[in-house]
Amino acid sequence: MPPSDLWEPVLADPPLARPGPDGPAAPRGREPFFDHVKLLATVLVVCGHFWEPLARVPGHRVLHAAYLLVYAFHMPVFVFVSGWFSRSFTARPDQLGRLLSGVLVPYLLWTTLLGAYTAWLDGGRFALDLLTPVWVTWFLLSLFLWRLSAPLWHRLRAPLTTAVAVSLLAGALPLTPQLSIGRTLQLLPFFVAGLTLDRDRVLALRGNRRLRAAAPPVFAAAALLAYWLVPRLDAAWFYRSAGAAGLHAGLPRWLALSLAVNLAGAVLGVLFLALVPVRAGWYSGLGAASTAAFLVHPFVQLALVRAGGYRGSLLTSAAGQAALTLAAAALALLLCTPPVTRLLRPLLTPRLRLLLRD
Repeated sequence: MPPSDLWEPVLADPPLARPGPDGPAAPRGREPFFDHVKLLATVLVVCGHFWEPLARVPGHRVLHAAYLLVYAFHMPVFVFVSGWFSRSFTARPDQLGRLLSGVLVPYLLWTTLLGAYTAWLDGGRFALDLLTPVWVTWFLLSLFLWRLSAPLWHRLRAPLTTAVAVSLLAGALPLTPQLSIGRTLQLLPFFVAGLTLDRDRVLALRGNRRLRAAAPPVFAAAALLAYWLVPRLDAAWFYRSAGAAGLHAGLPRWLALSLAVNLAGAVLGVLFLALVPVRAGWYSGLGAASTAAFLVHPFVQLALVRAGGYRGSLLTSAAGQAALTLAAAALALLLCTPPVTRLLRPLLTPRLRLLLRD
């Protein structure tokens, strides 16, 4: 399997079509736009995680504001694209096989590896708990649950409205880390939007001139708002993992803030999609294999934290934080390259011939 196929079981891009000379649609090759979306979203994920140890410390307000801004929309974009790539999922045997080999089994493997690695760094005892994701592995578990539910959302008359209602009802529940239930429910509307929104309208976002023109002032205003929010709103609201009780808020306040956070994520996410390059470039293949960067970068970030890399004076300066950002982005790109993805292929898309029937 070539490196560009490593995301296929997780985010399998349905082929686009264009009119043929006699009217019927003629198939086109792989659409690079969504590979670009995955790559840029992954870079933002990696940068956000490397910012986090500094962003949560007083005295780094600008970095903290950038952290909030990125967290407002980068995972909604990821989840929306996951829904887009699930549009053809009908739970056929071959699709279920890819779901197991490309999502569930990698979740089990990487949860075990990351949990054991964290325990080793901390000098503690590793206790295996496969129902509780470890850091980034929550996305694989949530994706598994979302994709299994895809046929159901296609059957509903108002799938997006229903998904929004489910996400809001989550605020009243005693959400726990098990099964990543908090994020699974609260980010559900973005998955259902990608799954069910009109295909032509979604594709019309690519390179949309009006949206591109609106993006700079809107992102600038969002950045100023994030700067203002730094001492006023905990970043946990942007994680979308806790209900009202977990955030020590009354249900009315939780509902209002959750709606605001998700609305901001939707608006910024649409503008982000409009800004993503449409034409293929040298980076297109990297985006197709971005799962390696998503799953491997926590090992580097945790090692940097445990080594005391954030305690010195280097990263406390603006220049040091800029260097950290560039290094994180470079790491994300490096982890998407063919040599790395080929090396990690058994852990990213393991073959289950002994487990599954042909």
